[in-house]
Amino acid sequence: MFTKKARLGGIRLPRSIEMDVPITSDIVLLSGNSHPELANLISARLGVKSGGCAVYHKTNRETMVEIGDSVRGKDIYIIQTGTKDCNNNIMELLIMAYACKTSSAKSVVAVIPYLPYSKQCKMRKRGCIVSKLLAKMMCNSGLTHIITMDLHQKEIQGFFDCPVDNLRASPFLLQYIQECIPDYRNSIIVARNPGSANKATSYAERLRLGIAVIHGEQKEAESDEVDGRYSPPTIPRSRTMDAGVGVPIHPAKEKPPINVVGDVGGRIAIMVDDLIDDVHSFVAAAEVLKERGAYKIYVLATHGLLSSDAPRLIEDSPIDEVVVTNTIPHELQKMQCHKIKTVDISIMLSEAIRRIHNKESMSYLFKNVTLED
Repeated sequence: MFTKKARLGGIRLPRSIEMDVPITSDIVLLSGNSHPELANLISARLGVKSGGCAVYHKTNRETMVEIGDSVRGKDIYIIQTGTKDCNNNIMELLIMAYACKTSSAKSVVAVIPYLPYSKQCKMRKRGCIVSKLLAKMMCNSGLTHIITMDLHQKEIQGFFDCPVDNLRASPFLLQYIQECIPDYRNSIIVARNPGSANKATSYAERLRLGIAVIHGEQKEAESDEVDGRYSPPTIPRSRTMDAGVGVPIHPAKEKPPINVVGDVGGRIAIMVDDLIDDVHSFVAAAEVLKERGAYKIYVLATHGLLSSDAPRLIEDSPIDEVVVTNTIPHELQKMQCHKIKTVDISIMLSEAIRRIHNKESMSYLFKNVTLED
């Protein structure tokens, strides 16, 4: 049983999770090239040495996988997350899973802290639901179980033909608020748009704080995208319908000027979301909150992709801190911006692996989780 408190960036982990280290030899941990640091943390917590697996690219950019240890009759856990190089991450995972399947592994479990393409989970004009395609590919490759964290939409679990455990990072972020934000009782939880109001409400109720919603900005939600159903139909030629009468056109949306619903004056504003990638909308929201009197602004998210020039934009913005977990590697972004902080969630992934391997209930990891989380 672990007695030391692990730290990453000076942030303590929840004390309520304790792990019994599995001492069996029929568990094998493999990892791709996406996040070796997280794989090492999980391996150290479980007390299991990572299996010998080489994943590399040939000169023609084909992905090659060589598993050095025997996996016959063993439980395989492949640790591979999604990064900016998500296509290579996916191919590495699929090839590793299929290699284990064809080598007579007993089970192949994928640990994917951030599932790529999870935002493409709705139909768009002349497009497809990419996350469903990815789910089919993963199941066909030989994966028997998926462990992930904070899916963009919880309904994505239904795309898979194997069990999916969608863990939550909110206990770690809630603890960060309580222990690392001075005077957090004077805070208000802010939803960046009406679509994230449920998540903000969940945080506010657990912290006994108020909530504010920013309304009027351009949402990133897929609901604003044309999905192919807006193509004008041909007017039917029927004697029972008068000439010129057709299907009425759906009126276009007109967003009101950006506005904050709720009082943020003299308060600490905490924006919460599942993913922070393109930070322009967060910066715009922070500027509005600053104008309305918020004296400190925090952004908390599970997954921190922080693409393109996100570190520079955060550094020059009114945002005081951006707190993300280590589901995605972002050490380079932290070197470019001192406002980015990291919370370690490896203990939860390790505990999930231990419970699945020992055939224990996963209900403890989902205690008090509601539909809004």
